Amino acid sequence: MADTEEKKTTEQVRNSFTEEVEPSPDVHFEPVVKLEEVEVKTFEEDEDVLFKMRAKLFRFDKQLKEWKERGTGDVKFLQHKENKKVRLLMRRDKTHKVCANHMVTPEITLSPNVGSDRSWVWNVTADVSDGEAKPETLAIRFANSENANIFKQKFEEVQKANEKLFKKEDEKKEEDKKEEDKKE
Repeated sequence: MADTEEKKTTEQVRNSFTEEVEPSPDVHFEPVVKLEEVEVKTFEEDEDVLFKMRAKLFRFDKQLKEWKERGTGDVKFLQHKENKKVRLLMRRDKTHKVCANHMVTPEITLSPNVGSDRSWVWNVTADVSDGEAKPETLAIRFANSENANIFKQKFEEVQKANEKLFKKEDEKKEEDKKEEDKKE
């Protein structure tokens, strides 16, 4: 007898789940936690885009002695509005995570990648894409050799402009140091 009662209750429970509920157009749920709107800052607001092109970035892993893909996205040369210095910035497509971020200094030499006419390799002393400055060997590959050559041309142009700014900055520091020495 207990078995039949148990079967009925189990059967009744199943039937209660299979009953169709009328859809209601005015469904409203209150959020559990209220979130305030946060202003997102990329630090690109104070900079002008001088160049932008789609590419794929790689970094050389010295321990494994192989190239690791950093990401695919737009590589940009950004010029600061006040000090006019230019940096290279690249963000991944969907996540917008930074995969390259460094100043374009006169010491950097773009070399053609072995076996490819559409990619360039360079060493940078302080890439801050991971949050801390560290030396990296980077390679960038474009869709075709024409885009790669346009990138190289713009890179060298930006490099010369930065070199002039760095020289002016060094001269100003030397002048300030001489003035301090005279005061003492």
